[in-house]
Amino acid sequence: MPEQILYDRMKTAVLGEVDDRGIVYNDKLLALAGHYGFTPKACRPYRAKTKGKVERPFRYVREDFFLARSFRDLDDLNAQFAQWLDQVANRRLHGTTGRIVAEHFTEERPSLKPLPAGPFNAVLRLERRISRDGMVSIGGNLYSVPDGTRRRPVEVQLTAADVNILEEGRLIAAHPVLDGRGKRRIAEGHRSTPVPRAGAAPPPLAEAGVTPRSLAIYEAIGRRLATAEPAR
Repeated sequence: MPEQILYDRMKTAVLGEVDDRGIVYNDKLLALAGHYGFTPKACRPYRAKTKGKVERPFRYVREDFFLARSFRDLDDLNAQFAQWLDQVANRRLHGTTGRIVAEHFTEERPSLKPLPAGPFNAVLRLERRISRDGMVSIGGNLYSVPDGTRRRPVEVQLTAADVNILEEGRLIAAHPVLDGRGKRRIAEGHRSTPVPRAGAAPPPLAEAGVTPRSLAIYEAIGRRLATAEPAR
């Protein structure tokens, strides 16, 4: 971890500037900086040359590594990427520094501070509305809230592993993050009637609120309709 990181003046980093306080940084950025032990620094406004060059490497990775490449899964992608770093990217002569990337980083490594033992627990806060069937849409998937929850905007606190849904600051539902898209998760206890399992037999008619009747009744109704005179 470097001692200082330079940021553009985007709202996720810089909220503004106050005369007596100087630059006002986003609280989340300050929490991140405190966890990893670096000092954020904002570039000077309207001075493009004071900004760091972080966008161009993405274009290099996209065009030199991803273009016309295929992979089976994430593990295969990571293995191919590690091989590309070792054999191509880190061996090249950098266009800006004029030095071999791996050799330059070897000199910089002793100046870097070690990373903390655990990762930063980033929480993304979202506002969502509850659907008619008591579900909340997050990341292309649907998560349940308890029956009887009022259909109002709720706060969603999303981490890498968990989905927490809060109503007026009170936790009303907690789910693990679903992989992929187009899935539904109904937590136990969120529905007053049990959710039928896939492939389960339908409940008896009496349990479903239908009164069973003898087939003879329907046969008699059918004969009456068949002999009735047509309406004129």
